[in-house]
Amino acid sequence: MIETLAYHLCLVGFAGFGYKLVEARRSQPVRTMWFLAGFGICIATGIIVLTPATAALAGPGPVAEWVLSLAGDELKLGAIGFAVAFTQSVWRGEGARLAPHALFTGATMVLLAVCFTLSRPRRVGDDTVFSPDGLPFALADKVVFLVYSLISLGVLIAVFARSAWHAEPGPLRTGLWLLLVGVVAAFAWTFWDVDDVRQLARTARIGAREDLPSSVLAAATIGFVAAGATLSAWSPAVSSVLGRVRAYRAYRRIEPLWTALRAAVPGIALDPGRELAGGAEFALYRRVIEIRDGHLALRAHFDPELPARAETAARRAGVRDADLAPTVEAVALAAAIEAGREGRRFEPPLREPADLAEADADVDAEAAWLVRVSRAWRRGAVVERVRASAGSGPR
Repeated sequence: MIETLAYHLCLVGFAGFGYKLVEARRSQPVRTMWFLAGFGICIATGIIVLTPATAALAGPGPVAEWVLSLAGDELKLGAIGFAVAFTQSVWRGEGARLAPHALFTGATMVLLAVCFTLSRPRRVGDDTVFSPDGLPFALADKVVFLVYSLISLGVLIAVFARSAWHAEPGPLRTGLWLLLVGVVAAFAWTFWDVDDVRQLARTARIGAREDLPSSVLAAATIGFVAAGATLSAWSPAVSSVLGRVRAYRAYRRIEPLWTALRAAVPGIALDPGRELAGGAEFALYRRVIEIRDGHLALRAHFDPELPARAETAARRAGVRDADLAPTVEAVALAAAIEAGREGRRFEPPLREPADLAEADADVDAEAAWLVRVSRAWRRGAVVERVRASAGSGPR
């Protein structure tokens, strides 16, 4: 299961980083995006190299096993080196000094290969075993890998955390947080090798395969990093879908209010029977307009003195402060519908209510307000009790 997930995430990672390289020609320096692509390719290839399926394809024999094991560790170091280069290139631009860390990474990779070769690992079943002469080199191999990786990943975590914290809300900040989660998963994935060091020092052998926690952390690393790096590719589509879902939910939530107004003023319905023909967002916009038209059609039947009395009655009835304004609006609307049915009229207020004046500038804000009013409207018993307590009559 985890192996299958890792393979699929690798495919997503390769596709995502490939897309970023194409996109880089229009928005970012190509060199910077190559570093990001290098990180993704190294870490995804490292996952593939360390899976049992790859070992089976490589065939039996100690040489193939050693090559795959060394390649997995070298690819991890390469991924970290690319990540540091990417971060420096983004935050320091063309003036970033990449050579020092590149030399540090190269030297570490060479030292790792030398220590691994001198350790002379030997495969016994599902374990890798080391002789007494090779054990010090095997421990040096693990310690070099851990020290380099944990220091570099710790620096990346600090940079991404600081940048995500100070970034403005939006896709950039979301992408940074996703990248931060991916780097933290990589840190945990690397730190998990501390257990291998303890086991190696105690028994002179370690497991030759990635265990379940390592596979989970590896999959999480490539998944979150790919998601953060390719956010600009898929976030508009996701935002569009979420926007339609939110619009449909709001459309359904204000339906009780719209139904009552439509019954009182049938002419507000612009296209009966085809409410959702233009999509959820357009349907919500139209329903908001229809509710507003109904409100305006009943304007002469709103008692201008009722809201103050309704607010006092609502407080006595135990309505929460957060629900007070929409409850008063629902009471005023219910009274206006009844007054219109009975032919009672009132002198209009000197100015439009604040919510209607602001609604012209922001339909989304008005839709949110109408959802609150509709929620109060559905609590019919409370509205009727407040209305009866407040009272309403002709001027």
